[in-house]
Amino acid sequence: MDAKIETEPGSSLVIGGTGLVGGYIVEHLVRRGERPQVLSRSQRDGPGIHWCRGDLTQPDPLTLPPFATLYCTADAILLADRLPRLFSPPLKRVVVFSSTSVLTKQDTEVASEQETIRKLTDAERRIAAACEQQNVGWTILRPTLIYSEGRDTNITPLSRLIRRFGFMPLVGGASGLRQPVHAEDLAIGAIAAASSPAAVNKTYALPGGGETLTYREMIGRIFDGLRLPRRTVSVPPLLWRAAFGLAKPLFPGANVAMGIRMMKDMTFDSTPAIEDFGWNPRKFNPVFD
Repeated sequence: MDAKIETEPGSSLVIGGTGLVGGYIVEHLVRRGERPQVLSRSQRDGPGIHWCRGDLTQPDPLTLPPFATLYCTADAILLADRLPRLFSPPLKRVVVFSSTSVLTKQDTEVASEQETIRKLTDAERRIAAACEQQNVGWTILRPTLIYSEGRDTNITPLSRLIRRFGFMPLVGGASGLRQPVHAEDLAIGAIAAASSPAAVNKTYALPGGGETLTYREMIGRIFDGLRLPRRTVSVPPLLWRAAFGLAKPLFPGANVAMGIRMMKDMTFDSTPAIEDFGWNPRKFNPVFD
């Protein structure tokens, strides 16, 4: 990705550095010659990384060496509560991951999702307000559907279902539009945003690059990545609702709204991110071993 980097890299703290996107951030910072600090709940070690033990969910004070840039790929709701204790004179930039779900799930019928979206929206507001009060530049990044073959909780579970059953049920033709985005591209984008003055005090959607797919085509490419023939079964929405209780054991962690959303467009404009920090993610062509 063509990043617009206009400031010298400094010391960084990555919260969520053992997770999917955070792990890629750490990897790319090390490649750039940094020795990033990574906050972890358990004691760890590794070359080129300064591991700091701590937990955002605990009230214990965090004793950390100075850092100039804070990346958070962990729960933004937890960060909003703890951020005031992380401010120090060297800190200049805060880059936080949220989700486009704050927009796409506003009309969700699932009570737990409603509560999560309310809390996440409030967390974004509090993070921005706290940073501005301390004269620290902030950037909030809202990815679309995150994937990294074999590791994510969005695309990979679908690939496992397809591999197991050989087909995929699609609700109402699954015409809703999607823009899957690779976790590594998000990491590259976060580092670029942290280095771009144009990205200060802004919120960006980060959709996948180059194309917009129907949910049906996205599923088709998962079949392709598994080297399996595309086999889908169209399910009318009313039948999906009626049958979901029986089918739920086949889709652990799913809810009825997930199927209904196959018909809903969830797309976003990447132009601001392209212009401000060179956002240029890969197309969706997953490959599964």
